Amino acid sequence: MDQPRSITHDDLHATYVQRSIRELQHMVQREEIILADLRRSAGAVPITSAAASLEIMTSAYQKAARSAPFLPFPDSVLPALLALRKTHQVTAESEVYLAKGPDSPLEKARRGLAADKARLADQQALQTALEARVADLRTAAESRRSMTAEQRRREQQQETLAALRAKQREYDHDTAVLLKALKEFIQEQLGPMLAAEELGGPVVGGMVDIQTDDLAAGFSSQGKLRKSSHKPDATPGTKGKQVDRRQRRIDEIWGKKPRDAGGGEELSGDEGEGDDEEDRDEATVAAAEMQELTEELLNALASAGGNSAAAYITIARESAAARFLVRSKVAQFHPRDATKLRLIDFGRELDD
Repeated sequence: MDQPRSITHDDLHATYVQRSIRELQHMVQREEIILADLRRSAGAVPITSAAASLEIMTSAYQKAARSAPFLPFPDSVLPALLALRKTHQVTAESEVYLAKGPDSPLEKARRGLAADKARLADQQALQTALEARVADLRTAAESRRSMTAEQRRREQQQETLAALRAKQREYDHDTAVLLKALKEFIQEQLGPMLAAEELGGPVVGGMVDIQTDDLAAGFSSQGKLRKSSHKPDATPGTKGKQVDRRQRRIDEIWGKKPRDAGGGEELSGDEGEGDDEEDRDEATVAAAEMQELTEELLNALASAGGNSAAAYITIARESAAARFLVRSKVAQFHPRDATKLRLIDFGRELDD
């Protein structure tokens, strides 16, 4: 007698499929019978209004809500088939959705992810740099705390010395600029006015626009400007006599040559390289005297070291340059000796 064959998993699956098919066929037949009944009843009772149609639909929905839902038997393959069909549908739709090219959400998400990664790398690099900087600052702070008082004092002295040197360079530059401006002012504006005062004209400031020909003509005893007798087309001999008279007048007032100044900052711009004394007119000589007198006064004040008595210089005569400096409250004569002159030290109290 043959041994009975054992039931395998495939046999059980085939049995479940057959049962599911028969159940579905039974449900289809039942739904077709219900549909036929509804068609016959709908044909027998005509719908006369929208309200009747709404009433019928309401009754049908209520009946469907009260009826139990269809559930397959526990071993039915219908849920698995439905799940498989839904999964296949979702997969197909996803493939179509992702195949739209660069504008697809996947590509946008990838680009966004790359940008976020780049920003994250930048933030990490910045964080690393900040941590290194914080570590350096902490190390410097600890080293400063560990320094002795003597080391801190030396460091402060070095910083102060560097600041003073920078200030000195700034003062030297400002001094050079001021000396250049003073030299230009003396040569271009003050020299002719000093020469006019020396020749008997008005004091400095009384006549501003003074020409070289005016100085050559001279001034009257009342200090009025004389009319120039020099003409451009004069004969060479006559012109030589006028130059000779001017040179004699320069020698009478200022001497053969302006006195040489000592060391220090030089204000003189005209050194007379190769020039004869005949080429020096009254304005040039007056400007040179003013420059040399100012230089002597500055050098004496600098070398005095704050000692007012040592800041005086001796002048050969009371010139227009000396009188101008006194009137301008820049210099002052010695209270008991009119041949001594010094600059007023504006950084100290004025002497009585």
